Amino acid sequence: MTITELTSKVLNGYKVDKSDAIQLLEVPLNELTFQANKIRYHFCGNNFDACTIINVKSGKCSEDCKFCSQSIHYKTDIREYPLLSKNQLEKQTLGIYNTGFKRISYVASGKTITEEEFKQIEETVKNLKEKYADIKLCVSLGLLTQKQVEQLEQIGVDRIHNNLETSKTYFPKICTTHSYHDKLATLEKINNKTVKICSGGIFGLGESFEDRIDLALELREHDIKSIPINILNPIKKTPLENSQILSNEEVCRIIAIFRFINPDAYIRMAGGRLLLPDNGRKAFHSGSNAAILGNMLTTDGVRYEEDIKMIRDLGYKMTYEL
Repeated sequence: MTITELTSKVLNGYKVDKSDAIQLLEVPLNELTFQANKIRYHFCGNNFDACTIINVKSGKCSEDCKFCSQSIHYKTDIREYPLLSKNQLEKQTLGIYNTGFKRISYVASGKTITEEEFKQIEETVKNLKEKYADIKLCVSLGLLTQKQVEQLEQIGVDRIHNNLETSKTYFPKICTTHSYHDKLATLEKINNKTVKICSGGIFGLGESFEDRIDLALELREHDIKSIPINILNPIKKTPLENSQILSNEEVCRIIAIFRFINPDAYIRMAGGRLLLPDNGRKAFHSGSNAAILGNMLTTDGVRYEEDIKMIRDLGYKMTYEL
């Protein structure tokens, strides 16, 4: 099957399988990204979903994820602090909201958060939602209980984020303190019709392209429509500090293949985009149509003004909803 034939089938509802996806590895990159962009436009138009994040609790994470600067297992030089107070969180949120950004995500370090921390975030979200009807608030709080998921739904959280990170088979090489099953269990607690799931991965961990394809297929299995694509930024004093940074071409191929497998998703450039020589311009013509703008958790991002200009120059219409 040619790439043009496969594209036509996808446009008509065909679901790409693993063998199809593996064949895409041999397609010349320019042709692959052209066809992926065609799929993106067919299903999503020129809508571009932008969000930004607030690191609401930094460092001292009990987990041993080999890529992460916030783990207690590695002596990295990051700023550590407990959960922001309700006043601090509301002030930071409104500082972003008042610039025009409507979608903001609260990200807390750690495998889980305490009940006291959960209540603090819950009260903040509820208060902001009651005051500002158009604000979109998302959370990334680690592994969640069914009760916590239901409470987040009741207060109007728009998305719950929990990255699968990589394939099921490669995950144990990246983290040993919790399992892939633990991640999936949290996703399966979320009603993806009332609270949307946001889940993706981080690339450049040493995984194979087959691992990447397996992750894309797993995300489709759970009907994920917001898929963050993180590029490993090797952090000093973590086990992956000497990893080679992915090339722009490899990142674009990852995104294109994810688009073929998840044709109607918002494929979101996230951490590590600043490592690309063009800040993601080629990626946004390879099937990606969403991004986290501003700084990441412990690393710098692209300046808002530069990002927004680039996105508009590429012909996208900024939006804040799926």
